Amino acid sequence: MKYQSKLDLKETEIAIKKTKDFFENHLAETLELTRVSAPIFVRSGKGINDDLAGNERVISFDAPGVENDVMEIVQSLAKWKRMALKRYGFSLGEGLYTDMNAIRRDETLSQLHSLYVDQWDWEKVISRKQRNGQILRTTVEKIFDVMKKTEIFLANLYPTLGTILPEKISFISSQQLEDLYPELSPKEREDKIAERFGAVFISEIGHELRSGQKHDVRSPDYDDWNLNGDLLLWYPPLGRAIEMTSMGIRVDEKSLLEQLKLAGQEQRTQLEYHQALLNKELPYTIGGGIGQSRLCMFLLRKIHIGEVQVSVWDEETIEECRKRNIHLL
Repeated sequence: MKYQSKLDLKETEIAIKKTKDFFENHLAETLELTRVSAPIFVRSGKGINDDLAGNERVISFDAPGVENDVMEIVQSLAKWKRMALKRYGFSLGEGLYTDMNAIRRDETLSQLHSLYVDQWDWEKVISRKQRNGQILRTTVEKIFDVMKKTEIFLANLYPTLGTILPEKISFISSQQLEDLYPELSPKEREDKIAERFGAVFISEIGHELRSGQKHDVRSPDYDDWNLNGDLLLWYPPLGRAIEMTSMGIRVDEKSLLEQLKLAGQEQRTQLEYHQALLNKELPYTIGGGIGQSRLCMFLLRKIHIGEVQVSVWDEETIEECRKRNIHLL
């Protein structure tokens, strides 16, 4: 049986705009965020670009007008945002958000992954005392509430979409999840717990679990591995969990050193960004990135991310989508 989108191509393009506008405006209002401009590329060798899992190759280039410097396409803005909060003079309780557009050349193409990444990257100033699990939980609940409001908004505009999100989001740590399903792989556990609750936040990602494995790999120099996590939604059309955001309270000078040591990356302490952090020149923050295309895919009930963003696909994917009546943008 061929797939049939609930919205045609033109309706989809209109709905994408409505989805992004509604979610963005309500996220900014709920978290008290101000929209700012953001870079597509940064200078190499400053420690500002995000290393993600540590094995992704960045796209770099030189330019005649900027001698002796190599630029890198950003992979996320996790570190840049923290520096921007200081530079722009944001105060306690204030934050920023921006459109983050990136190219991840080593991404394995799938229904959820393309070479192009678009996120709402956001960051907010907190106090040292607010570096705790309750602040993280409250922030997650606020973000999920905006997702629910957006779903209801779209269901009113396009009744065929309906609503599938649960009333509230559940919470579990990566260790609790391993204890619950020790026989499953981390990704299988994510699917299992997401199907059970509909929406779940898996916290404390980065450290080794008691099994000796990690739930997932995290860069050692932006999230505090004890105060971070992933927000997952169960998606019936695909029968799997979709990660909507990876977020957390950012490292302070103590957790930065601890995590760099665990990762064998202590040489990073000499980089400009890390020096600023260790010298307490940057604010304490909480932040994350929310996938724009993934959210649109979920809320518009699509089964391929290429239905809500324009990217480049291999011939096998293009042919498979044609056979299944999936219209790539």
